[in-house]
Amino acid sequence: MVEIPIIDLSTFTNGNATTRQTVVKQIYQACHEIGFMYLQNPGISPDLIDQIFIQSKSFFNLPLELKQQQAWSDEYSNTGYVGMERERLDPNKPGDLKEAFNIDKDKSAQNPHILAFYDACTELANTVLEGLALALELPADFFTTRHNQQNHTLRLLHYPPLQTSPKPGQVRAGEHSDYGSITLLFQDEIGGLEVQTVEGKWIAAAAIPGTVVVNTGDLMQRWTNHVFCSTKHRVMLPSDSRVKHSRYSVAFFCHPNDEIEIACLESCQKERIPIYAPILAGEYLLSRLQTTYSTP
Repeated sequence: MVEIPIIDLSTFTNGNATTRQTVVKQIYQACHEIGFMYLQNPGISPDLIDQIFIQSKSFFNLPLELKQQQAWSDEYSNTGYVGMERERLDPNKPGDLKEAFNIDKDKSAQNPHILAFYDACTELANTVLEGLALALELPADFFTTRHNQQNHTLRLLHYPPLQTSPKPGQVRAGEHSDYGSITLLFQDEIGGLEVQTVEGKWIAAAAIPGTVVVNTGDLMQRWTNHVFCSTKHRVMLPSDSRVKHSRYSVAFFCHPNDEIEIACLESCQKERIPIYAPILAGEYLLSRLQTTYSTP
């Protein structure tokens, strides 16, 4: 049975050379074998995490007409409110039973709590990116320098209680992989996240208190020639009374600078020729967003 590993990040951030190398190997194994990991001691204040969930619930409790005033309308900015069923992560299924609010670096500056959380996530992401670089025997700053424009998206997510029967095949978030380099995910206790293993089986990625879920995305998979995998995942509807409760989560999607060319790393060509042609990070993100959103 494949399990998502739990890695203590403090032994990387505060450890000596030996313990750091142990964590680097754990990160490599997690990203290579399943593309997901739980990070213990991520270095983000629990109070700060609690505050972002409070802010999220406050926003989603607003009347729909107020939320729609901030609707997502421009894929070039990828910010704003995304209403129920507007996003279709699995293009072969009905729209997702969720609503979201996307925030970039500039938007986060309008709210001190959100800005503090955005900055904390950026710092954590840079630590993870450093670990990934070392795992690939690259300079420690290889990925962080290519993410230094902070083109990241903070996404508040709300999965409302189910009021009516879903459409055939409809779930809270359809099967998909993430578009960028890495994702940080904070989730509540309601659950529903599932991850697909290499063998094609779906396993639960339940919330573990005190941890952050981290997964590698499409651009990291392209960069590394599938050494690190971008794993399919989804959010299912609970089959018990939890379906009557809201589920909240917060995702921090990390994207390289738009002009960075994502081309197969030399160190990842030892066993196979490059699978993908080079592409600019910004072009890839735009192409994926255009196919994900249905018209308002």
